[in-house]
Amino acid sequence: MTQNPITTAFDVQRTAVEQSQTFTHDALEAQTAAFGAFADAVESSNAMVESNADLTKGAVHAYLDALEGSMPDDAADFDEFRAFVDESVDSATEAQSQSIEAVVEALEESEAAYDEVVANYAEAVDTSFDAFLEAHEQVEENMTAVAENVEAAAEEIDVSA
Repeated sequence: MTQNPITTAFDVQRTAVEQSQTFTHDALEAQTAAFGAFADAVESSNAMVESNADLTKGAVHAYLDALEGSMPDDAADFDEFRAFVDESVDSATEAQSQSIEAVVEALEESEAAYDEVVANYAEAVDTSFDAFLEAHEQVEENMTAVAENVEAAAEEIDVSA
């Protein structure tokens, strides 16, 4: 049995609505994943700060070693320079690490709140789509019944004519 045009139209509409619902969930999942990836990237930047500090110390120490080697003995106390560089870099690294930790903590709190909002929104979306699809099904049933009644009446008119 072939479908009548009304049923076909309602099937197409229902499919479009269901695809919209799926797309909405996919978009929410993508946003959640992006949020998590951003938090992970910020958290991993702490390791880069430490690596950068080690690299900076190494480069300055190498420069001071080269400078010390080119100067007469006891021309300057390069150990004091090295200690100053180490303290300065360590201080800056500690400040950066504390800032990153504060940002990560804030992101974790925000992520938890965001996850709750997403869950509530997804539930509202599902409820709305379900209500729409139920109403859509009722309209389809009513339209199909009307079409069948009109078709039956038309057949009756043809038979009696």
